[in-house]
Amino acid sequence: MGNSKSSLDFKNDGVRAMKNSSSEELDSYYPVRPECLADVPKTRFKARVGKTLSERRWKAAFSKDGYLDIAGVLRRIQRGGIHPSIKGAAWEFLLGCFDPESTFVERNQLRQQRREQYAAWKSECQKIVPVIGSGKFITSAIVSDDGQPITSDYGQPIASDDGQTIASDDGQPIECVTSTSNSHDNSDAMPADSGDFDKKVFQWKLSLHQIGLDVVRTDRTLVFYENEANQAKLWDVLSVYAWMDKDIGYVQGMSDICSPMIILLENEADAYWCFERAMRRLRENFKCSTDSIGVQSQLSTLAQIVKTVDPKLHQHLEELDGGEYLFAFRMLMVLFRREFSFVDSLYLWEVMWAMEYNPNIYSSYDDKRQPLLSELLYDDKPNDKHKLKEYGKFERNNLKTGAEPNSALSVFLVASVLETKHRRLMKEAKGLDDVVEILGEISGNLDARKALDEALKVHKKYLKQAKKS
Repeated sequence: MGNSKSSLDFKNDGVRAMKNSSSEELDSYYPVRPECLADVPKTRFKARVGKTLSERRWKAAFSKDGYLDIAGVLRRIQRGGIHPSIKGAAWEFLLGCFDPESTFVERNQLRQQRREQYAAWKSECQKIVPVIGSGKFITSAIVSDDGQPITSDYGQPIASDDGQTIASDDGQPIECVTSTSNSHDNSDAMPADSGDFDKKVFQWKLSLHQIGLDVVRTDRTLVFYENEANQAKLWDVLSVYAWMDKDIGYVQGMSDICSPMIILLENEADAYWCFERAMRRLRENFKCSTDSIGVQSQLSTLAQIVKTVDPKLHQHLEELDGGEYLFAFRMLMVLFRREFSFVDSLYLWEVMWAMEYNPNIYSSYDDKRQPLLSELLYDDKPNDKHKLKEYGKFERNNLKTGAEPNSALSVFLVASVLETKHRRLMKEAKGLDDVVEILGEISGNLDARKALDEALKVHKKYLKQAKKS
């Protein structure tokens, strides 16, 4: 008994650890290349004792068998975000990878199944393009518009079906590790790469070099991506996702969403599934056609919100031909990645996800029919006060008011930014270029915590005004 610690001692240890992390630069978890320091937004987020979800609090939130007190975790995240040391693990729950009402054993089994599934899909892709899984990635087109393979300066096909030599970014031949036992006997797993090029294979191959170009540009200020193996890991995950998502494939901006998962989760398969769950929330934003852009529905919702809470500003923007709110396209598409530092953007995401959390998220994603999340989340409105605590603050407000589940918190965040810039937009904006310039100045000057508080106020104001009308 003499060697045992009291609960007070453990609490004091946690406080001391949090104080240390508060005083240190949290940027050290995601170091920036020295030559890029002047070009990145200043980080405002600081871990706060008693508010930020710490590693100690995270571990204490699990029962002996592994059941997670999600209500307590949500409260903590909503107050102060998540400490970097446990950010990846917490994100897996926020995004619906795991059910809080599952045990350690059940989650380990599920994790292993998902890793095996990802390995199988990656193997399929590798048999078409052997560079996948090689630690290298492609930034040059491997097929022409008419479907013909493109060769490197050394006469080697950049992608081949036999697992042999291919060209790297600089044109130098590299060896790829790939399975050769069934490399040609795989007709059931995927279409044959013949002269006609199966449409799926052809479109996927066309996207691979664009993924590579985006990988090179994504978070290039971070030391993490100086390592080509880490860039290749991001490329592999995005390439496998593009292969599996038959309707959308890959669209620019997805790399900005996926990159944090690669950094936070060491295992590539775990990072893939975290990204896949994130895309279920954001997927509609990336749907594009000749008639509309994917984020159009959110822009339309944004217009309705601003028209309701700030009609004079909406009218002014309409007079500037900005009534479609296309100037907010990038904010919504990549969830404010350009407006905040890397650390602050992760904090913003996790607090939004915590506020939007719905305990039905796991079961809805696990449904084999894969219906829209909004079709399931509001089917059973809980009467139990304890159950209500398992919903995020934003979701609880929607439940209580009976609001339509078609507007994300990020849309209200954009609306709140516009409202805070009301005076300048009304006085100085004489055209859309002025609107873009004024909004562009928020980069590095916006406090994520205050911005989210303002977004909730706009949400409350909107619901009140909408109810009146």
